[in-house]
Amino acid sequence: MCLDGYNSAIAVTVLGSSSLASMFKTQRPGNLHTRSVAMLLRRALGLLSFVGAALAQEALPYVDPDNGIEFWGITDVVHSVTYGYVFPPLASSGPQPTEYIGEIVAPLDSAWVGYALSGNMIDSLLVAAWPYNGDIVFTTRYATANVLPDVYPGPIITTLPVGTYVNSTHWKTEEVSTSIQRLPFPLGNCHPDPPMFPLTQLRRAQSTIAVDTPSDPGTSMVQHTDFGFYFFPFGEAHVSAELYDNWAAGGTGGGNSTGTGTTTTSVPPPTRTQAPVDYIIVGSGPGGIITADRISQAGKSVLLVERGGPSTWETGGRYQAPWAAGSNLTKFDVPGLFESMFTDPDSFWWCEDITVFAGCLIGGGTSVNGALYWVPSDNDFSTSAGWPQEWVNHQPYTSALTARLPPTDHPSTDGERYLEQVSTVVAEMLKPQGYSNVTINNDPNYKDHIMGYAAYDFIGGQRGGPVATYLQTAQARSNFKLQIYTEVLNVVRNGSTITGVTTNDTSVLDGFYPLNPNGRVILSAGTYGSARILFRSGIGPTDMLQTVQSNPQAAPLMPAEEDWIDLPVGYNVSDNPSINLVFTHPSVNSYDNWADVFTDPPAADAAQYLKSRSGIMSQASPRWNFWSALGAPDGITRWMQGTARPGAASINTTLSYNLTNVFTITAYLSTGIQSRGRIGVNAALNAMPLVNPWLNDKTGSDEAALLTGLNNIISTISQVPGLELIMPDNTISMTEYVKTYDPSTMDSNHWVGSNIIGTTAGKAVVDPNTKVFGTDNLFVVDASIMPTLPYGNPHGTLMSVAEQAAAKILALAGGP
Repeated sequence: MCLDGYNSAIAVTVLGSSSLASMFKTQRPGNLHTRSVAMLLRRALGLLSFVGAALAQEALPYVDPDNGIEFWGITDVVHSVTYGYVFPPLASSGPQPTEYIGEIVAPLDSAWVGYALSGNMIDSLLVAAWPYNGDIVFTTRYATANVLPDVYPGPIITTLPVGTYVNSTHWKTEEVSTSIQRLPFPLGNCHPDPPMFPLTQLRRAQSTIAVDTPSDPGTSMVQHTDFGFYFFPFGEAHVSAELYDNWAAGGTGGGNSTGTGTTTTSVPPPTRTQAPVDYIIVGSGPGGIITADRISQAGKSVLLVERGGPSTWETGGRYQAPWAAGSNLTKFDVPGLFESMFTDPDSFWWCEDITVFAGCLIGGGTSVNGALYWVPSDNDFSTSAGWPQEWVNHQPYTSALTARLPPTDHPSTDGERYLEQVSTVVAEMLKPQGYSNVTINNDPNYKDHIMGYAAYDFIGGQRGGPVATYLQTAQARSNFKLQIYTEVLNVVRNGSTITGVTTNDTSVLDGFYPLNPNGRVILSAGTYGSARILFRSGIGPTDMLQTVQSNPQAAPLMPAEEDWIDLPVGYNVSDNPSINLVFTHPSVNSYDNWADVFTDPPAADAAQYLKSRSGIMSQASPRWNFWSALGAPDGITRWMQGTARPGAASINTTLSYNLTNVFTITAYLSTGIQSRGRIGVNAALNAMPLVNPWLNDKTGSDEAALLTGLNNIISTISQVPGLELIMPDNTISMTEYVKTYDPSTMDSNHWVGSNIIGTTAGKAVVDPNTKVFGTDNLFVVDASIMPTLPYGNPHGTLMSVAEQAAAKILALAGGP
């Protein structure tokens, strides 16, 4: 009998990677959001074609020199922590074994270390270990949601007499873990048919911050200070009963050990080296995918490195809504599941080490957003918007984008629009204010007092974007490779020349990925991710570089101080300040506030979508959009974008209302805003805002313009019978509402500008060719180079940026 089901066997787990974000209670100063961030990959890992990419972090066999136990595991090259496991043989019939032998070897600066064999925090056993008074303390825990897990008393952990110690430099534990019953997948490959995935994703984590009470296995503990991913071949990690029983009883020998009791244990150093390429592109968001496609199209060898995993079905994703089981549709494929991105307890797609919402998966933000898609205007690339003159002629690149990825305002395959009552009501309210009803993308330059149906980059009733278009053509080329679950830590510099990147890939020497002669690195890790990589590479303001230098894991990878490059990385950041107004109208259908779209939507709607990719599920929640130009005390015009959708994320009102009739208008202040913020990293190198970018301009004109726009929106409520504003309610003025608005909910997650483009080093981070000042071959192509916010959501403008940047980089002399 093969292992099967949830009560099958053999495993302990300790904290793993992003699973640890909410595994233990965390109160981190400066966090803008409290959110659940769960594990990567709840189900099987993607299509077979992606397994090769994942192999870069595969566990290898090694022999412990202390006692001769034959483990399979890795040594994390950044923290020098070894994780190893060995399992007893699988039973041919009857109950399966419920134990294993594991080990951790860690330097003393690892206050605690953890691993997760199940690949999931929720409904999985969790284990952590740390040294205390010369001994090792273990904790086993279990969680059913993203909260501090309860202590789980079932497992029994027994340390082995040979191989567990604390010395002057390291601590090491070797333990037998028994009575393990909670694992959501089998640990052996004994299925009747060959398994598609002989490797299972595991997580490892460590912290430099000690637990609250180290003598107590039930202690509280803050989240890890670093984490990583690797893959484990469970089918190969079983040994004979004779060997296993000997080791579990404390015996030595077997394997190749002499049993001499040496004082260190580690996996043999990796011997594989990564093949050099012409271009390493970091991050598979829209900037990275489009740039990689165009550069590989030019015949250059391209390695696209993504720290997360699959998203849509065609990328290998398999995370499905229960009602979509049996279809080729993941959560990320179905537009109507957009609202559930923020409520799903298994939200592995968010980057755990960034304190605002950021997508860590193939497609980045374009795989998890509402996919609103506005063709950029001429003003969005004007010199008045901060762009160098070389960028003003954007139209050839914007046309190339829309030819590959045309927007649509009727994504349902039957051509119908659904759940459009909100559009009708909002249009009735805005028409008396002089708004014209238009097809918005027909004239991108026309953005004053216009309104129309929301436009998306969905294709055939499913999520489209660069993943469904540019990535597919890139993958058809032999000179392109996508590597997932691989995090780039920093670029490797020889003065101004980049020779490659350092990754968390434990299967290659020092995690180093090299470039060909004259090769180039392009950072496309997003406004936060690219800035952090620059900091870790000795590029940025001194205070951030010193923060990195004080981190014991990152410091050894930094260049010498004399090679630091002082640039305003992290400054000049913009994001749309946004305010929600909540209304009710008797004609509106809130669609049960999107509460059950993932678990149990209306059966007829689910069936319609599965049959023909049509109906309510073929569209994300936004239904109607509008723009207006606003005056302000400083004489600078600001623009406001409004987005209307059924339902409401939160309601705080003294008024009675019917939840089935609520809808929200989110008002975003965009082009023309003067407020700026700053982002950076903390001691754990988590990326975060240091100065919020909302409504902080010296004259207060941003706030004044926003108030004008909000008051304009509600000025004609009385002209629409049955329409009522319930938030803010009649107990508070609009001015008070804005002034007391929670800044954490003012965040639109449209962050731009942290690596601003320009013509002068010191005022900008990248030059007009997107090359980082002070370097020969390092570039940035993502939202971080955008100097200001465009009229609408930056999704469309960013994709045009990538088209133009790829062309400029290829045309630049000196490349491969």
